[in-house]
Amino acid sequence: MTKDVIALTPAMPDLPTLLAGLYAGGPDLGVDTLADGAVVQLRAPDGRPLVAVEAPILVQVPGETSRLLGDTGREAPVWWTEARASTAVAEAGRLAGSFAGRLATVLGGTVWPPEAATTEVVPLSDAVSAVPVPATGTPAVDVLTPTTAVVIQDRPLVPLTSWLSDALRTATGSERALQIVTPPTARLTLPTRTALHGLPNRWVVQDPEHGYYDGLSGAVLHWKGGTFTPVRDENGKASPAAPFTTATATVTGERQLLLTLRTRHEPGADLVLGRALETAFRHLTGGPPAGWSTAEPVNLPWSPRELTDLARARAPRPTWLVVVGPSDRPALAAVRVLRTPAGVEEDISVAFGYGEGEAPPLDALSGLAADLDAGQGLVTLLASLRAARRDLTVPARPEAPPLPVTFTLGRLEAERLGHPAEAAVRHYPLGDGTDAAAWGRFRDLAGRLLPQGERSRSQAGGAP
Repeated sequence: MTKDVIALTPAMPDLPTLLAGLYAGGPDLGVDTLADGAVVQLRAPDGRPLVAVEAPILVQVPGETSRLLGDTGREAPVWWTEARASTAVAEAGRLAGSFAGRLATVLGGTVWPPEAATTEVVPLSDAVSAVPVPATGTPAVDVLTPTTAVVIQDRPLVPLTSWLSDALRTATGSERALQIVTPPTARLTLPTRTALHGLPNRWVVQDPEHGYYDGLSGAVLHWKGGTFTPVRDENGKASPAAPFTTATATVTGERQLLLTLRTRHEPGADLVLGRALETAFRHLTGGPPAGWSTAEPVNLPWSPRELTDLARARAPRPTWLVVVGPSDRPALAAVRVLRTPAGVEEDISVAFGYGEGEAPPLDALSGLAADLDAGQGLVTLLASLRAARRDLTVPARPEAPPLPVTFTLGRLEAERLGHPAEAAVRHYPLGDGTDAAAWGRFRDLAGRLLPQGERSRSQAGGAP
């Protein structure tokens, strides 16, 4: 498995410090830059890629390092410098650890995982365990075939880092699948889970006793034709892996409140995006989001104006963002901003986590719907509840589907679809999050209110 090592330091690694780290393999290593200088790559004398080092980022969002790495002793503000070791050379993992250890020693920081930290010079052998990806490929990809980009991750929690985001963008642009391989103990963050939505992208679990299986569906997989694909019987049916079917979720009382929200705005110089999401956070957590970014870790303090500037600079291309909540309330959102013939749209998926004894604030949903409809260009809002982890991470085991609680159709959208105008927002209670029949009620309601295309987008938050 690939070794990712992170140096967390109170000061930004300057050029002399980075050079000291880059000499972890001795003076014979070569150094290249990739991604317009954002990535430095260490190479063996024969040209083999060894370690790719991403440009340091300043994480300014409280609780973000502990959310992704656990207790490191370092919280925001902290400089995060991530090194990714190649799978092709046995010593590459130790080399990444030595690079990070040298940065932490010079700057008084820490290394994650702590057991990787060292400052020794790592001599290289001639052993090669895999064929490396060509130098023209993205540094995150471990195996590249005509149909698939495979990324191997050996970390307890797999976030949607800029490495993975770049791999997804590159794979999509070349019409390849992105498949992430992890051990069975790994979990995904919600942004990573969202990024893998839709086949042929996959989360591939490598079980030492049971082979490969899909971490989301449980289907037994094998490597065939340059990609991981389900093993099918003579009837073309895939079978679930034993570890997946026998895994049972511990009943803890933990739940997640999920919102699937869409807004539409008239384009203009005065438009500020993110306000609908902020309204949702204020109603359900008592305050605004803590931070935003284009990948994890989420490093920038919350600023609707700044994220609007980014989306405007990227237009007419879509902009995808991650938003995180305060450290005392697990909350994550994925936001997609896109320009359509109808205007500027925000497709937003938000999850809030609640532990045993914590009641999700379902009574706040009607007020939230009214505020969104009054001034935030509400198109639709679907709220659902599910039994799942409070920390919002995704394990490789079956999870209960979400159950609808409320649905709201914005008044302007209702008028656009030809429904009579009403004085009050069209807000429809569907259940309390425990009744599976709520999906039937939602489908009946959506069938009356929405055309097929709008119905599908509203259900994107997790209909079974």
